[in-house]
Amino acid sequence: MVKTPDELALMRIAGRLLASVFEMLDAQDLAGMSTLQINDMVERFITVDLAARPASKGQYGFRFVLNCSINQVVCHGVPDADEIVRDGDIINLDITLEKNGFIADSSKTYLVGDAPAAAKRLVRVAQEAMWAGIRQVRPGAHVGDIGFAIERHARQNGYSVVREFCGHGIGRDMHEEPQVLNFGRRGAGVRLREGMTFTIEPMVNQGSRRVSTRDDGWTVVTDDGKLSAQFEHTVAVTHDGVEVLTLRRDETQAG
Repeated sequence: MVKTPDELALMRIAGRLLASVFEMLDAQDLAGMSTLQINDMVERFITVDLAARPASKGQYGFRFVLNCSINQVVCHGVPDADEIVRDGDIINLDITLEKNGFIADSSKTYLVGDAPAAAKRLVRVAQEAMWAGIRQVRPGAHVGDIGFAIERHARQNGYSVVREFCGHGIGRDMHEEPQVLNFGRRGAGVRLREGMTFTIEPMVNQGSRRVSTRDDGWTVVTDDGKLSAQFEHTVAVTHDGVEVLTLRRDETQAG
């Protein structure tokens, strides 16, 4: 759970490489592409350009390198040659990468083409909610502080937070302790210590927080058919705060 300085150095490498995957995607026009095409493009970039391993492929029997969740899909969307990204969609791409034995995990919700104003607002608030959670991270804080900040920001903006899925410790394994819920009470839960690494990944819904899983066993959708957006970073607890290991060049730690 707590990483040594040498282990953190390796996690920084994985995090920087994963950030570069999203920077590559930022330059793409996703409209008209199938979600399987996006998957295959990311797989080539990770394996060939970065000489790394897509950590999701084969994990829990999943056959692809990423999750692609469009519009009302909350998370775990499965790449499909027949699923085409359309102008006006929002799509979350959730990607993991392993290098030197350590894993980084991040996701971003993209606005495709001329997305409606309501979609843009949801995506903005979801990203802000993630940063509200990240800003709580410091030694002596609690995981409940993170969840409280996330849910408060979402609710203040008229949205709900999905409760069935959460952030998680990460390192040599994809999922380690602690669980990092996207709701909670201040001062509750595991106390944070320097060297801990975990993900913060709120899923924010336009309507109800209620969700269901489709018959494929993976794809999670909103029950009311309204939009859902998600953002995720892998972070480390430092001696005086937090380091975002998957920070992209278009971001600052201030959020």
